[in-house]
Amino acid sequence: MKRLTPIMLLCALALTGCESVKSFMARDLEEEDFIIGQLYVDELVNETPVIATRVQAKPQRTADGRECNNALGLRCNDDDNQGLYEAVNSWLGVPYKYGGTDRKGIDCSAFVGTIYKQVYGKTLHRTANEMLRDVQLIGKGQLREGDILFFTNSKGKVSHVGIYLKDGLFAHASTSAGVCVSRTDDTYWSKHFYKGGRVR
Repeated sequence: MKRLTPIMLLCALALTGCESVKSFMARDLEEEDFIIGQLYVDELVNETPVIATRVQAKPQRTADGRECNNALGLRCNDDDNQGLYEAVNSWLGVPYKYGGTDRKGIDCSAFVGTIYKQVYGKTLHRTANEMLRDVQLIGKGQLREGDILFFTNSKGKVSHVGIYLKDGLFAHASTSAGVCVSRTDDTYWSKHFYKGGRVR
């Protein structure tokens, strides 16, 4: 049996490596994004969220005296989608993990996708950038409960998403705080806001 020289071994490894990379690249967009220079990865954003852990909300009264309950403890009214607020509350405090999809760790697009599937029965694309295909883009002044918020990173790429709630608040998986509720007028989020999106 002929022995392989070091050069032959290197060539064989290079060819095998190329095939492996091609095979990996041929898989779905989520893995492709991971390879392409991390362009679409959430940036580390140190923030102090409005709500960072699960809430034990108490019933409230509306202006006309009716009982109103909002699972996040926010000012509530009859138009609130209780299912949305309860779903968000159940995820609060789950840590952020790039590529994560469960309660051990989840990223922003997986969180939005999970909530949409649970609350609205709709399946969205897996990554923040690809979710642009699922929506009609709208301006900040047109936002209403359940709309998706798109944010860019420092490279100008849409890389972060959240779900608009009300009163300038949105739920998302934050790199520093995990699943939480933040303000759209926060310095970072206001600067990096791209568009709102209403799911078709």
